[in-house]
Amino acid sequence: MASRTWSTWLNAAAQVRPDVNGCRAAVGVPIRAGCPARLPGPAATPVTLRRVITGDLDRALATAISSGGTWQPAPPGTVCGVRAYITTIAFRLARGRTGPGGAGTVAARLAARLRDLDWVETVTVTGGGYLAVTVTPGALAGLAVRITQAGPGCARSGALAGTDLAGPAATGLASARTWEEARQRVHVAVTARLAETAGARIRRDHDAERIAAPHPAAPVTAAWVQPAPAAITSVAAAARAAAGGPVAEALAYAGADAVTYALARLAPRARAAVDARLAAAHQLGNPAYAVRYAHAHAASALRQAADLGLVRGEAAQFQPWLLAHPAEQALLHGLSWLPERVAGAALRARPDVFTRFLEGLAQAYFDCQAACPAVRPGTLAPGAAAPDTVLPGRRPQAVPGGEGLSLAERAALQAGAARLWLAAAARTALHTGLGLLGVDAPDRL
Repeated sequence: MASRTWSTWLNAAAQVRPDVNGCRAAVGVPIRAGCPARLPGPAATPVTLRRVITGDLDRALATAISSGGTWQPAPPGTVCGVRAYITTIAFRLARGRTGPGGAGTVAARLAARLRDLDWVETVTVTGGGYLAVTVTPGALAGLAVRITQAGPGCARSGALAGTDLAGPAATGLASARTWEEARQRVHVAVTARLAETAGARIRRDHDAERIAAPHPAAPVTAAWVQPAPAAITSVAAAARAAAGGPVAEALAYAGADAVTYALARLAPRARAAVDARLAAAHQLGNPAYAVRYAHAHAASALRQAADLGLVRGEAAQFQPWLLAHPAEQALLHGLSWLPERVAGAALRARPDVFTRFLEGLAQAYFDCQAACPAVRPGTLAPGAAAPDTVLPGRRPQAVPGGEGLSLAERAALQAGAARLWLAAAARTALHTGLGLLGVDAPDRL
């Protein structure tokens, strides 16, 4: 039995915890003066990155109860909605009180702590205690560097810190006799990985029960799996599939990654079954393929840029104002919610909710690449002449660092570098998210 059950995790997230700079908030004191917030920036590392935007806001508020898990995006259609974050922490701090000590008063005091931050654009109190914060475009754009540098840490948070759970046994999918049994195995394994990434401690009593680390995560393995979707042509393979039942047959046809994703995507009360042909389809209408293809596309863009001699440059040279297109800001906004969505799916034991978040992230990436591709078709190496302007017998010459380029060419290089940071951040987030599901994230599809 786990030390704490899924239903008690929400209470575990509302613990008194050390504040920024080692200060400690006292119980019942919603705001403490003298604890400055750490501003977001491109210098974050896997060690220091603790949730993006919502984590920055949590540390800036420095409340007795963490605001982790209380943040929600603005409703669709809201002005500056892609940069807006709303929290209900004031209601929890007010503890049901009304009047001068109620949620509205608490929210107003919290708002005062955020208004002087240069990366916060606006702070408002609505609905008697909802705290709505809009960050600057630059703060959001800075995530392109922060997430890339954080690597697997981009999904981590402390939302479930203090929660102790027993890890599930590492049981293969192929031995599952029914789809319901297979779904339970996948959901338990994925939920444990999500919980661990959100700060919970997973107890591993025996080596045989160890769970893969959040990144790269070992998939829920099958005893035998063909590497690519293909019909069962071998009599021996067909016999093994028949002996193992419908799950083993689907694994043989579609592969472990496709089946695992499809099982993770099933809602708890939905019928437990996977159509192997649909799961194996290589088309964007297949959610598993779409998410993995988005990752592979980002990896391909980075390879193409490297082949052309295009580089992201140093983090200190990153210019966030270059990622101001609505499609770029929408993708950045989606990336900013990764740690919150990991923690939320773990709290509710709902891997299916997390898969849909990844699908939305993949779509935001596709939309961004359609409007602002990291490497545009026909892009040449820096300083290289177009093919029809090169003299016979001479090769185009790239200019390292862009020396000798016009102002327009330099501007194009700088914009391209910023977009390469964004592509790298999307690749990092998608790779991490797929790993948490136990699904491989190939660089080529």
